Amino acid sequence: MSEFLQQAINGLALGSIYALIALGYTMVYGVLRFINFAHGDVFMLGAFAGYFLSPMVNKILPAQSYAGGALVLVLAMAICALIGILIEYLAYRPLRSRPKLTVLITAIGVSLFIEYTCQNSHVFGAAPHKFPDLIPATTWNLGGLIVGVNQVIVLITTAILLVALRFVVQKTRMGMAMRAVSFNEQAAALMGVNINSIISFTFGLGSALAGAGGILFAMNYASIEPLMGVQTGLKAFVAAVLGGIGNLPGAALGGLILGLLETFVGGVPGISNYRDGIAFAILILILLFKPAGLLGRQQTEKV
Repeated sequence: MSEFLQQAINGLALGSIYALIALGYTMVYGVLRFINFAHGDVFMLGAFAGYFLSPMVNKILPAQSYAGGALVLVLAMAICALIGILIEYLAYRPLRSRPKLTVLITAIGVSLFIEYTCQNSHVFGAAPHKFPDLIPATTWNLGGLIVGVNQVIVLITTAILLVALRFVVQKTRMGMAMRAVSFNEQAAALMGVNINSIISFTFGLGSALAGAGGILFAMNYASIEPLMGVQTGLKAFVAAVLGGIGNLPGAALGGLILGLLETFVGGVPGISNYRDGIAFAILILILLFKPAGLLGRQQTEKV
C-alpha cells in the first residue's frame, strides 16, 4: 500500500503537468477546431524562460526563495503568452480562411522551426541544461511516503491555475466571448465580438498555462533541452483526446489519468520500458472505441 500511494503521488504530479499543457491544446481546438502542434514547443520555451530569468530574479529577491520562484513562474507565463499570441498572429491568422489541413501542416512547420532554431542557436544549444533550484529543496517522510516540496508545489499551482482558468472562462466577459466564438463564430461576430482579439487571448492563455507546465516540469526533472517539448507535448495531446478534445475538465482529467497510468506502468518490472508507449496505445484505443473522449460529446457535422 505504501508503494501504491507513493506511485500515486508521483503520478498526480506528472499528470498535473500534462493537464496544464493539454488545456492549451483543448482551448485552441475549442475555438478554432485545429490542433496547435507548436504548443509543446511553447512548453519548452517556458522552461528556458525560467532558466534565463532565474539569475536575474535572484539579483532582486533571495536565491531559492518562494517569492523568487513565484516571480519566475509568473514572468515565464507572461513571456509564453506573448509567444503564443505572436505565433497566432504571424503563422495562423493569415491562414484562417484556408482548409484546416493547411493550418495543421503550418503548425507542424512552426513546431520544427522553433525546435531546430533553438537547438542550433548559441543561446540555447543542443546540450541539456541543468535547471536552477527555484525553491529550497525539502522532502517529508509521511509514514514511509517520500513527498518532495516540488511535487506539492506542482499540485497546488495546478489547482490554483485550474480554478483561475474556470473563473476566466465561466465568469468573465472575455470567457463568455470565448464560449460564444467556440459555439458559433459568425453569430458571435454579428453580435459585436472581436474575433481576432478573442482568438489571440485564447492562444495567450493556453500558452501561459504551457509556460507554467514548463517551469513545473523543469523543477521536478532538473534537465531541459530544446527537444523536451516533443514527447511531452504529444502525451499532453493524448491527454486532451482522452478527456475529450475541446472539453476543459476533460483535458485536466485526461492529464491526471495519463500521468497515473504512466507512473504505475513505470513501476512494474518487465514492462517499465514501455511506459512511453502507453500514451499512444491509449490514443489508438480511444479513437477506436470512444472518439469523443471520456467527457466529450459526439457531434454531428452538417455537410
